[in-house]
Amino acid sequence: MKFTLMPIAAALLAALTSTTVFAADTQDSNNVDADVIAAETQPVDSQAAVEMLTDGWEVHGYGSMNYRSNSDFQSFDSELGKPDYRTAGTSGKSANQVELTVKKKTAFSNGVKSDFVVRAEYGNGDSYYYSSPGAEKTNTVAQFEVKEAYVALSNLPYLGEGTEIWAGRRYFNRAAGILTGEFWKQSSGMGAGFETTLANENKMGIALVSADPEAGHGINWENPDFQPARPADGDRTTVHSLDLYYYNVKALGGSFDFDAKIMKRADEKLTGDQAKDGYGFAVTYNRDYYGLDGWTQTALAYGHGMASNRGVNFGQWSGDWQKNSKSWFATSYGVLNINDRWQMGSELTYWAPQDMKWGATSDGKDKVTRFIAAFRPTYKVNNNFRVEMTGSYAMEKVNGNNWGREDNATNFYSLELAPVFTVNADYFGRPQIKPYITWVSTSDEAAAGAIGITDANKKDQVVFGIQAEIWF
Repeated sequence: MKFTLMPIAAALLAALTSTTVFAADTQDSNNVDADVIAAETQPVDSQAAVEMLTDGWEVHGYGSMNYRSNSDFQSFDSELGKPDYRTAGTSGKSANQVELTVKKKTAFSNGVKSDFVVRAEYGNGDSYYYSSPGAEKTNTVAQFEVKEAYVALSNLPYLGEGTEIWAGRRYFNRAAGILTGEFWKQSSGMGAGFETTLANENKMGIALVSADPEAGHGINWENPDFQPARPADGDRTTVHSLDLYYYNVKALGGSFDFDAKIMKRADEKLTGDQAKDGYGFAVTYNRDYYGLDGWTQTALAYGHGMASNRGVNFGQWSGDWQKNSKSWFATSYGVLNINDRWQMGSELTYWAPQDMKWGATSDGKDKVTRFIAAFRPTYKVNNNFRVEMTGSYAMEKVNGNNWGREDNATNFYSLELAPVFTVNADYFGRPQIKPYITWVSTSDEAAAGAIGITDANKKDQVVFGIQAEIWF
């Protein structure tokens, strides 16, 4: 299967914009006076015609400061299997993760609005504890850097109200599990897009997003094998995703979101089984908590080739899959409001990638099945204090050599207890300071090592920590 993304994107963008312009130009045309039409076609001074009504700034952000120790009273780098749907809990490895988003917002008298968005991040993925005189600046991992920078223009008169165009670097259309924290849907990279609103509620759009798998890979002179050198410009393997989406379709007591992505890589000189293209789709159902008070998101996704990472998860990592790889993905997560005191978050996730080269088989046709069920009930003691409990069970099944494990199916367990000091004891109340104790366990010693359990010949471990978290 071969795709030529740029002509497809250009054609679809032209079709969408021309349809919007046609609708705007023809609306109520029979009721417009000829003198009005003549007046509108006269040249005007655009500087005098458009007045800036509002001009301001918004600042948002996130912070997670996770101070934790294993049973040896050491800081450590493992996330205890959380990124692979093996456990759930306060197990992110970032010691000091800080994220700031600055938005320049402007509105004009003709209805046009503009946004300039810059998101910067520091410390994501760096587990070390630095002291004030520490040579933190010599570390090349997880430094302060810009993650998003784009401009969006909405309600342009020739495109119509409810439309938006954007260009730049962006995390686009993201969704993540509530307890695993894994982003299963996103397009991360450089790109541009068009979006319009239909019937005042449905959102339809198209975007082209691109990323270089080699980006950021320079030579580490102290350990030259740690990161590969940048390739010559002609050898870049730039990957592209053409995103088509239609959101907020009301049905069955909730709403549906539809995503489709067509992916392709620029390097046609690849040999072997590495994927050169792929496609994926996802359907998301949004509603209350299965008929009760609260909310849920339930999604089903499929991906093939480059889109095998849950179908609609695109970024630098999309160049690592094989041409015959494929996967089914299903997830359902949300928060139940039980009463004035009790709330509960939950997540059920299933992922089954096939025909990868992950080292389980000699022929490169590895098949992995992962499932996790996680629950987090919380009890509100008063407005500024709640008690939080988290439990999860996960199963991972592998064909072939089972990655050195005794059985081809491994079980993972985690339990966590945390008193939470907060300014708002709601489930999502922040800022907060959360002391916690976490127990993780597996059914196999080889799997224990894979998730970062450091005690030799043990299948379980206890972690103590205090996390400070805020978003605004």
